[in-house]
Amino acid sequence: MIAIIDYGVGNLFSLASSFSAIGAEAIVTANPAVIRAADRLILPGVGAFEDAARKLRESGMADLVKEEAASGKPIMGICLGMQMLFEKSFEYGEHEGLGLIKGSVRPIADVIPQGLKIPHIGWNALRFTRPHSLFKYLKEGDFVYFVHSFYAADCNDAVIATSEYGAPLTAAVANGNVMGCQFHPEKSGDVGLSILRAFCEWEVAQ
Repeated sequence: MIAIIDYGVGNLFSLASSFSAIGAEAIVTANPAVIRAADRLILPGVGAFEDAARKLRESGMADLVKEEAASGKPIMGICLGMQMLFEKSFEYGEHEGLGLIKGSVRPIADVIPQGLKIPHIGWNALRFTRPHSLFKYLKEGDFVYFVHSFYAADCNDAVIATSEYGAPLTAAVANGNVMGCQFHPEKSGDVGLSILRAFCEWEVAQ
């Protein structure tokens, strides 16, 4: 069973529907007992980093996610949920993340050419930087859907895919059992469903 963590921020029911579409059991929950009993966790998120990180801490979910990550349970962060896996964010100030992946979250305005629209919204191709089983059903250049104004930086060791938007931006990361997608698999059609299917099949030995 997959627990989609409900801490008041995220595209929860679209994610649940996507897992249902691939025949996987997923439940949206804020119940610590259910989260601990789950085989895998999804950390969703939309909106502002500071607000989401505060809600995660105040709900008690921040410590719980870190405990479950330390236990070896597969965890995937999506969009802002991916960004919160990092040590800190510089989104309108400096804010502490979960620290499960080394690196920081910074404005894409710092690295893309002037004139490109922010937020980055739309379909962009994935470029794999190293093999990872999350992409075992994909091919180089498959398109996924992004909506973001900030990106994961200083994290080369964790990057498994980038996408070009005037500059290569981090699209997906992995550190052992902790994984993240800056894009929205639940909004990325068959490609996104294939990524969720691969996450469901991910094994600790990988």
